[in-house]
Amino acid sequence: MSKSETVSTYLAALPSDRKDAMTRLVDTIRDNLPVGYQEVINYGMPSWVIPHTMYAAGYHVDPKLPLPFLSIASQKSHMAVYHMGLYAHVPLNEWFVNAYPKHSKTKLNMGKSCIRFKRATHIPYGLIGELCTKMAPAQWIAVYESQVKKV
Repeated sequence: MSKSETVSTYLAALPSDRKDAMTRLVDTIRDNLPVGYQEVINYGMPSWVIPHTMYAAGYHVDPKLPLPFLSIASQKSHMAVYHMGLYAHVPLNEWFVNAYPKHSKTKLNMGKSCIRFKRATHIPYGLIGELCTKMAPAQWIAVYESQVKKV
């Protein structure tokens, strides 16, 4: 886990073979994510969250934290995009799984919310950008409250 306090310092600390791809991912997310998400370092990763000013309850796991939505990380053996909407919203997940082969010749390597890329050349930036446009903050809050949050 990175000890960086900003996205720019996180990116600057990456090895040269990952820096360009991760910077391009950050730029893709910034260019496509709907207004309202806040860029932070969360759990040592560049993350986009719903700030407490929009959702005072915060994250049910730790209410002191803002509600997480999207993160990226350079892991030991891959680069990852963590998208909570894919985990919590079945229609979004189905759309992504069906769209992926149209944007990449590689097999989709995906967990519940994690999309893993072993090589920078395998990242379908256009598809990631389109994914970012699919869920506005208000929709994510509604999905989170109905599908994820423990009441």
